[in-house]
Amino acid sequence: MQISSVLHDAGVSRFKKIEYVRFPLRLGHDVFTEGRISEMSEDRMMKLMLAYQLLMELHEVDDLMACSTSAMREANNGLEVRDRIEQRTGIHIQIIDGQREAELVNNVVVKSLSDGQYLHIDVGGGSTELNLYKDRVKINAKSFKLGSVRLLEGTESKNSWQKIKEWINQNVDYSLPIEAVGTGGNINKLFDLSSKLTESSTSLDEILRMRDYIAQFTLDERINKLQLNPDRADVIVPAGDIYTSAMKWAGAEVIHVPDVGLKDGMLQLLYDRACRRKKIS
Repeated sequence: MQISSVLHDAGVSRFKKIEYVRFPLRLGHDVFTEGRISEMSEDRMMKLMLAYQLLMELHEVDDLMACSTSAMREANNGLEVRDRIEQRTGIHIQIIDGQREAELVNNVVVKSLSDGQYLHIDVGGGSTELNLYKDRVKINAKSFKLGSVRLLEGTESKNSWQKIKEWINQNVDYSLPIEAVGTGGNINKLFDLSSKLTESSTSLDEILRMRDYIAQFTLDERINKLQLNPDRADVIVPAGDIYTSAMKWAGAEVIHVPDVGLKDGMLQLLYDRACRRKKIS
């Protein structure tokens, strides 16, 4: 959950982070193995949303947007859980599909691009979204049932790696140079630990080096020696495999990591909606 205010200066609007809370529910652990959200996970989710509700009341939030992605949309009781949470907290959770998820992320990612060909790779727990850009225009996009938690649980869809490779081969223009753009918590952490080419970019070789470095440690060592959060320590290596594989198949030697994601796209949508309301009124 992120709460932001909007600052205006010389005709330019920007977001200022007021509150940010991250809690790893890991709904995918239930859904990708059992097909549903367990009572225990629902109870934890309810407590979390009640906590968010209180924080939003304290900060006197004007508008909000809550989204759930692959785990909730695949859970056979996802709608029931969503409705029970809304009845108790008043927070409506939108269960969005992969295309909508990608659109929200793309709305903020595109601002960081220059002219040229880019492959945007967004890896979550349950899905990976690929988006191809040429001169800041999205040419094609696809969501795949391959994510860091799925790989960890061994529940990725059949031929998922091959499907990603084929999509890249069919859509990338190999006659043009290409660079990657990475979003998601795991690439942000890999980037933070890596040597940089620029303030916001690094090389494929460096991401591979860091992935291999982390992989040599046990889970306990990653938590205690490398000081990774427990929910990051177990998925960062499989997530790294997705980013680096996609880059290799596309022929991208450089990856840009703009440190934006779904929450930033949601904030932008809320701001745009507020501006439209103000204009109408």
